[in-house]
Amino acid sequence: AFEQVGFRHDARANGLEDVSFAAPPGTTTALVGPSGSGKSTIVKLALRLLDPQEGAVLIDGFDVRKVTQESLRAAVALVPQDVALFNDTIRANIGFARPDADEAAIWAAADAAELDDFIRALPHGLDTMVGERGLKLSGGERQRVGIARALLADPCILILDEATSALDSRTEAAIQKTLRRARTGRTTLVVAHRLSTIADADQILVLKAGRIVERGAHHELVARQGGEYAALWRKQTRGARTDRQSA
Repeated sequence: AFEQVGFRHDARANGLEDVSFAAPPGTTTALVGPSGSGKSTIVKLALRLLDPQEGAVLIDGFDVRKVTQESLRAAVALVPQDVALFNDTIRANIGFARPDADEAAIWAAADAAELDDFIRALPHGLDTMVGERGLKLSGGERQRVGIARALLADPCILILDEATSALDSRTEAAIQKTLRRARTGRTTLVVAHRLSTIADADQILVLKAGRIVERGAHHELVARQGGEYAALWRKQTRGARTDRQSA
């Protein structure tokens, strides 16, 4: 839960102002809005990479400033747009989330991320080196390693920060299917650019200049005449139709 949260970066005139919302257990909350609207700041506050200057961020009723970093990191996992991989094996990159995990647990995470068939087809399997920043893997494969890493941590809260926006449309569709599986039974916070990827969210928060200007389910927001979300939806669907016609 965010309770009247305010935060202003020194370098920016605008910041978050009076942001309040609750993400009930097991539900998906999506954040949408233009660049600079405050989406990434909310993610950083949820991860406690930043502390609010006003208000409070709570997990299970506890102010995140009053719990240990260790317990917070155990409860929350992040899948970013650009997954950071080490020049090491697939095993080490997945296992980074939980160094004490055994091979069965690593395989279970790879299976949940739909990566197991790919790994089994490799000559060295889990011991395959991924190269500097994962350059030996495709964008989709790197993303699945990041998802497997997050699932190995078995978090209560999963944060997906533009997790598929750098992928081509076919790979994105496949990864979205994997992410829907990963979200099951977890409280999920999703930052999304493509609205089609969050149409099934339990609640969507529309941000503009650091404030929540609309909130609701996809069907409610699309039906809202003159709404920010409805305008963005029309623009994206019109653009998608144009792309298909030109193709």
